[in-house]
Amino acid sequence: MTAFLPAVYPSRYPFGPRGSHTGGVGVTAAIVEPETMQVVSAVLALVAAALALVVVAARLLAGRVAWAAACSERVARHRTPITLALAGTAMVGSLYFSEVAHYVPCRLCWFQRVAMYPIALVALVALVRRDPAVRWYAASMAAVGAAISAYHYLIEWKPELDSGTCELFGPACTDIWFRTWGFATLSFMALCGFAAILAVNLIPGPTTGRPSQQENR
Repeated sequence: MTAFLPAVYPSRYPFGPRGSHTGGVGVTAAIVEPETMQVVSAVLALVAAALALVVVAARLLAGRVAWAAACSERVARHRTPITLALAGTAMVGSLYFSEVAHYVPCRLCWFQRVAMYPIALVALVALVRRDPAVRWYAASMAAVGAAISAYHYLIEWKPELDSGTCELFGPACTDIWFRTWGFATLSFMALCGFAAILAVNLIPGPTTGRPSQQENR
Protein backbone atom coordinates (compact mmCIF):
# COMPACT_ATOMS: atom_id res chain seq x y z
CA MET A 1 0.00 0.00 0.00
CA THR A 2 1.11 3.58 -0.59
CA ALA A 3 2.30 5.99 2.06
CA PHE A 4 -1.10 7.69 1.95
CA LEU A 5 -2.92 4.49 2.80
CA PRO A 6 -1.72 2.96 6.06
CA ALA A 7 -2.63 -0.69 6.43
CA VAL A 8 -5.10 -1.04 9.30
CA TYR A 9 -6.36 -4.51 8.48
CA PRO A 10 -8.23 -6.52 11.13
CA SER A 11 -6.04 -8.87 13.09
CA ARG A 12 -8.11 -11.85 11.98
CA TYR A 13 -7.04 -11.09 8.36
CA PRO A 14 -3.27 -10.71 8.69
CA PHE A 15 -2.79 -10.61 4.93
CA GLY A 16 -5.23 -7.78 4.33
CA PRO A 17 -8.34 -8.28 2.17
CA ARG A 18 -9.37 -11.87 1.69
CA GLY A 19 -7.47 -13.39 -1.21
CA SER A 20 -5.06 -10.49 -1.63
CA HIS A 21 -2.06 -12.53 -0.48
CA THR A 22 -2.78 -15.15 -3.14
CA GLY A 23 -3.73 -12.78 -5.92
CA GLY A 24 -7.36 -13.78 -5.49
CA VAL A 25 -8.85 -10.29 -5.63
CA GLY A 26 -9.75 -10.88 -9.27
CA VAL A 27 -9.56 -9.36 -12.73
CA THR A 28 -11.65 -6.30 -11.86
CA ALA A 29 -9.34 -5.39 -8.99
CA ALA A 30 -6.43 -5.56 -11.41
CA ILE A 31 -8.17 -2.85 -13.46
CA VAL A 32 -9.10 -0.74 -10.42
CA GLU A 33 -6.81 -1.53 -7.51
CA PRO A 34 -8.31 -1.36 -3.99
CA GLU A 35 -5.76 1.30 -3.03
CA THR A 36 -6.90 3.48 -5.92
CA MET A 37 -10.55 2.94 -5.04
CA GLN A 38 -9.84 3.90 -1.45
CA VAL A 39 -8.49 7.28 -2.55
CA VAL A 40 -11.30 7.84 -5.07
CA SER A 41 -13.91 6.96 -2.45
CA ALA A 42 -12.31 9.27 0.09
CA VAL A 43 -12.34 12.15 -2.39
CA LEU A 44 -16.00 11.52 -3.24
CA ALA A 45 -16.85 11.39 0.47
CA LEU A 46 -15.23 14.78 1.01
CA VAL A 47 -17.16 16.15 -1.97
CA ALA A 48 -20.38 14.88 -0.39
CA ALA A 49 -19.43 16.45 2.95
CA ALA A 50 -18.68 19.75 1.20
CA LEU A 51 -22.06 19.58 -0.55
CA ALA A 52 -23.81 19.09 2.79
CA LEU A 53 -22.00 22.09 4.28
CA VAL A 54 -22.76 24.30 1.27
CA VAL A 55 -26.45 23.36 1.32
CA VAL A 56 -26.76 24.08 5.04
CA ALA A 57 -24.87 27.39 4.68
CA ALA A 58 -27.03 28.38 1.71
CA ARG A 59 -30.17 27.67 3.69
CA LEU A 60 -29.00 29.74 6.65
CA LEU A 61 -27.99 32.67 4.42
CA ALA A 62 -30.87 32.41 1.94
CA GLY A 63 -32.67 35.46 3.32
CA ARG A 64 -29.58 37.68 3.31
CA VAL A 65 -27.36 36.66 0.41
CA ALA A 66 -28.55 36.42 -3.19
CA TRP A 67 -26.32 33.52 -4.21
CA ALA A 68 -27.45 31.51 -1.18
CA ALA A 69 -31.11 31.79 -2.15
CA ALA A 70 -30.34 30.81 -5.73
CA CYS A 71 -28.24 27.86 -4.56
CA SER A 72 -30.99 26.62 -2.25
CA GLU A 73 -33.60 26.83 -4.98
CA ARG A 74 -31.39 25.02 -7.51
CA VAL A 75 -30.63 22.19 -5.08
CA ALA A 76 -34.32 21.87 -4.20
CA ARG A 77 -35.29 21.65 -7.87
CA HIS A 78 -32.81 18.86 -8.53
CA ARG A 79 -32.85 17.08 -5.21
CA THR A 80 -34.03 13.74 -6.65
CA PRO A 81 -31.21 13.22 -9.18
CA ILE A 82 -28.70 14.48 -6.62
CA THR A 83 -30.02 11.97 -4.09
CA LEU A 84 -29.83 9.19 -6.66
CA ALA A 85 -26.24 10.12 -7.52
CA LEU A 86 -25.20 10.16 -3.85
CA ALA A 87 -26.92 6.92 -2.84
CA GLY A 88 -26.04 5.13 -6.07
CA THR A 89 -22.37 6.02 -5.76
CA ALA A 90 -22.30 4.88 -2.15
CA MET A 91 -24.00 1.60 -3.11
CA VAL A 92 -21.58 0.85 -5.95
CA GLY A 93 -18.59 1.73 -3.77
CA SER A 94 -19.68 -0.52 -0.93
CA LEU A 95 -20.29 -3.41 -3.34
CA TYR A 96 -16.83 -2.94 -4.83
CA PHE A 97 -15.15 -3.17 -1.44
CA SER A 98 -17.08 -6.25 -0.36
CA GLU A 99 -17.45 -8.16 -3.63
CA VAL A 100 -14.27 -7.20 -5.50
CA ALA A 101 -11.74 -6.18 -2.87
CA HIS A 102 -13.28 -8.71 -0.43
CA TYR A 103 -13.40 -6.41 2.59
CA VAL A 104 -15.79 -8.38 4.79
CA PRO A 105 -18.63 -6.10 6.07
CA CYS A 106 -19.25 -6.01 9.80
CA ARG A 107 -22.70 -5.95 11.39
CA LEU A 108 -22.88 -2.15 11.49
CA CYS A 109 -21.75 -2.02 7.86
CA TRP A 110 -24.77 -4.12 6.94
CA PHE A 111 -27.09 -1.83 8.90
CA GLN A 112 -25.72 1.14 6.96
CA ARG A 113 -26.31 -0.72 3.70
CA VAL A 114 -29.89 -1.41 4.75
CA ALA A 115 -30.35 2.35 5.11
CA MET A 116 -28.46 3.42 1.96
CA TYR A 117 -29.51 0.93 -0.71
CA PRO A 118 -33.28 1.64 -0.52
CA ILE A 119 -32.57 5.36 -0.91
CA ALA A 120 -31.02 4.68 -4.30
CA LEU A 121 -34.02 2.59 -5.32
CA VAL A 122 -36.73 5.01 -4.19
CA ALA A 123 -34.82 7.95 -5.70
CA LEU A 124 -34.68 6.14 -9.05
CA VAL A 125 -38.42 5.43 -8.96
CA ALA A 126 -39.13 9.02 -7.89
CA LEU A 127 -36.99 10.37 -10.74
CA VAL A 128 -38.95 8.31 -13.27
CA ARG A 129 -42.34 9.19 -11.74
CA ARG A 130 -41.34 12.82 -10.99
CA ASP A 131 -42.49 12.41 -7.40
CA PRO A 132 -41.15 15.10 -5.01
CA ALA A 133 -42.58 13.36 -1.94
CA VAL A 134 -39.64 10.93 -1.98
CA ARG A 135 -37.57 13.50 -0.10
CA TRP A 136 -39.23 12.54 3.19
CA TYR A 137 -38.52 8.83 2.73
CA ALA A 138 -34.93 9.51 1.72
CA ALA A 139 -34.37 11.89 4.62
CA SER A 140 -35.81 9.43 7.14
CA MET A 141 -33.59 6.57 6.00
CA ALA A 142 -30.58 8.87 5.77
CA ALA A 143 -31.11 10.05 9.35
CA VAL A 144 -31.07 6.47 10.61
CA GLY A 145 -28.02 5.64 8.51
CA ALA A 146 -26.17 8.75 9.66
CA ALA A 147 -26.72 7.83 13.31
CA ILE A 148 -25.35 4.32 12.72
CA SER A 149 -22.38 5.64 10.73
CA ALA A 150 -21.54 8.21 13.39
CA TYR A 151 -21.56 5.54 16.10
CA HIS A 152 -19.49 3.21 13.92
CA TYR A 153 -16.91 5.94 13.26
CA LEU A 154 -16.79 6.75 16.97
CA ILE A 155 -16.01 3.20 18.06
CA GLU A 156 -13.34 2.92 15.38
CA TRP A 157 -11.48 5.62 17.28
CA LYS A 158 -12.61 4.48 20.73
CA PRO A 159 -12.90 0.65 20.60
CA GLU A 160 -13.59 0.51 24.34
CA LEU A 161 -17.10 1.87 23.64
CA ASP A 162 -17.97 -1.17 21.51
CA SER A 163 -20.10 -3.82 23.20
CA GLY A 164 -18.48 -6.58 21.15
CA THR A 165 -21.76 -7.92 19.75
CA CYS A 166 -20.50 -7.55 16.17
CA GLU A 167 -17.97 -10.33 16.67
CA LEU A 168 -20.81 -12.82 17.09
CA PHE A 169 -21.83 -12.30 13.46
CA GLY A 170 -18.55 -11.58 11.64
CA PRO A 171 -15.71 -9.05 11.81
CA ALA A 172 -15.59 -6.79 14.84
CA CYS A 173 -17.12 -3.38 14.20
CA THR A 174 -13.89 -1.80 15.40
CA ASP A 175 -11.87 -3.56 12.68
CA ILE A 176 -10.62 -1.05 10.11
CA TRP A 177 -9.77 -2.11 6.57
CA PHE A 178 -8.13 1.21 5.71
CA ARG A 179 -7.90 4.78 6.96
CA THR A 180 -7.08 7.01 4.02
CA TRP A 181 -5.16 10.18 4.93
CA GLY A 182 -5.40 9.16 8.55
CA PHE A 183 -9.16 9.69 8.97
CA ALA A 184 -11.28 8.44 6.04
CA THR A 185 -12.64 4.98 6.80
CA LEU A 186 -15.64 3.23 5.27
CA SER A 187 -17.92 4.45 8.06
CA PHE A 188 -16.68 8.02 7.58
CA MET A 189 -17.50 7.80 3.88
CA ALA A 190 -20.98 6.48 4.64
CA LEU A 191 -21.53 9.28 7.15
CA CYS A 192 -20.62 11.90 4.55
CA GLY A 193 -23.05 10.36 2.09
CA PHE A 194 -25.91 10.24 4.58
CA ALA A 195 -25.22 13.82 5.68
CA ALA A 196 -25.35 15.07 2.10
CA ILE A 197 -28.60 13.19 1.41
CA LEU A 198 -30.12 14.65 4.57
CA ALA A 199 -29.10 18.20 3.70
CA VAL A 200 -30.34 17.96 0.11
CA ASN A 201 -33.70 16.50 1.06
CA LEU A 202 -34.47 18.68 4.08
CA ILE A 203 -33.92 21.99 2.33
CA PRO A 204 -37.32 23.59 1.56
CA GLY A 205 -38.53 23.53 -2.02
CA PRO A 206 -39.29 26.48 -4.29
CA THR A 207 -42.20 28.63 -3.19
CA THR A 208 -43.52 29.37 -6.67
CA GLY A 209 -45.20 27.20 -9.22
CA ARG A 210 -46.58 23.72 -8.77
CA PRO A 211 -44.37 21.73 -6.39
CA SER A 212 -44.65 18.47 -8.30
CA GLN A 213 -43.24 20.21 -11.38
CA GLN A 214 -40.82 22.61 -9.75
CA GLU A 215 -38.88 20.20 -7.58
CA ASN A 216 -38.09 17.78 -10.39
CA ARG A 217 -37.19 20.05 -13.27
